[in-house]
Amino acid sequence: MSTTIRILAFSGSARNGSLNRKLLAVAVEAARAAGAEVTLLDPDDYTLPLYQGDLEAAEGIPAKATHLVKLGLAHHALLIASPEYNSFPTPLLKNTLDWMSRSDEEPFAGKVAAVVSASPGALGGMRSQVLTRQLLAHLGCHVVPAYCTLPRAHEGFDDDGRLKDNRAQKSVDALVAQLVDTAKKIGRASSE
Repeated sequence: MSTTIRILAFSGSARNGSLNRKLLAVAVEAARAAGAEVTLLDPDDYTLPLYQGDLEAAEGIPAKATHLVKLGLAHHALLIASPEYNSFPTPLLKNTLDWMSRSDEEPFAGKVAAVVSASPGALGGMRSQVLTRQLLAHLGCHVVPAYCTLPRAHEGFDDDGRLKDNRAQKSVDALVAQLVDTAKKIGRASSE
């Protein structure tokens, strides 16, 4: 019996017109075409205070972070767009992952994760992506080996939000295929 893979997708950018949100939308479409069920989050719906231990001690984990944890637990895999600010992941992305990690439940352990990144620069957000992948692995995710970056991303999309370059689309498709396939394999192994 085949299980439909459920993927939770979100971006580390809430900016209108974000190149990373555009690339994530392309990856979400590819995942759905590969047979996965995808929940695409809008970062504006999950605005969280900056993580601070005294705030957590006084008020607990914010309701929005608790909801994100529940969503994480209900999905097999994560698909994350990691923008790059000063060569690092964005504060929005790091803060979201930090709050989610504070739960007694473990929304990351055993999940399969893939990261995409886009940038107007020549590296396509690679520096941020490496650090985001490292963080996800530390949190207990199985990060797929494939990389997907989009350099010169400001020139990479047509008016309908599709990638102009066929090689870039193949990179997205390969990453998503690896994410879905790995999630299926891990799911089979854990059910045996």
